[in-house]
Amino acid sequence: MQGVFFIAACASVLAVALICIFLFANGIPAMKEIGFVKFLSGEMWRPNNDIYGILPMIVGSIYVTAGAIIVGVPVGILTSVFMAMYCPKKIYRPLKGATELLAGIPSVVYGFFGLVVLVPWIRELGRALKAMGWVRSSGNGNSILTASLLLGMMILPTIIGVTESAIRSVPSSYYEGALALGATRERSIFRVIIPAAKSGVIAGIVLGIGRAIGETMAVIMVAGNQARMPAGLLKGVRTLTANIVIEMGYAAELHREALIATGVVLFVFILLINFCVALLNGRTNRE
Repeated sequence: MQGVFFIAACASVLAVALICIFLFANGIPAMKEIGFVKFLSGEMWRPNNDIYGILPMIVGSIYVTAGAIIVGVPVGILTSVFMAMYCPKKIYRPLKGATELLAGIPSVVYGFFGLVVLVPWIRELGRALKAMGWVRSSGNGNSILTASLLLGMMILPTIIGVTESAIRSVPSSYYEGALALGATRERSIFRVIIPAAKSGVIAGIVLGIGRAIGETMAVIMVAGNQARMPAGLLKGVRTLTANIVIEMGYAAELHREALIATGVVLFVFILLINFCVALLNGRTNRE
């Protein structure tokens, strides 16, 4: 059995290694041919003219992911606190089942929901803001704000599940001790329980960020897919993943290699996020 476990571990490592080799072997030469600086900082993406600049997609991915974090992280953490500390037993199972069901809904269904429900709402919101003079252009509903709201909903089950498990793993003596010292229930939770479960909470947030960055289908359906620098929350945007999926079907030669290089940039983003979280967890453990 030890040999079986070792082979399974090696297979996982080999899969990651093969993906890395494929990405970097095909993406780095394209970056060299286009120019690293020109590729990363260029603001124009015109494959027909051999102009490949992915800065709009990088900024768009950051904006959409940041919006999803702002929407999803507070709601997810507060929901997990309610489920772990406040939720009556009668409604815990239905609530738990609902959060787990969110994780099982296909991305395309989220996309349809965003296209049918969120896009018209954001369109009407933009028109109202324009009528009040707060914005110059109302947009058509396919925007950064729409994609952020939708992704915020999609990362909720990941954050809720991991954070709830982390909170429940904290010994009950921490909570009881804080109450015994005179702290209120809320103060005991947010000053004792949450800090004690910090590593698990951070892990849930990071998994949610990874889901938000890597999501493609739902974002394609609601973000507008405009390969230009973001001009506002109510304007369309194209993310790195959407750029790859939209054009990979007909890309060839340098165009195809440039899309693979886009995947390299996305892969490096994920590695940097994981590295930063590992450093943060290391500091937390030392403290």
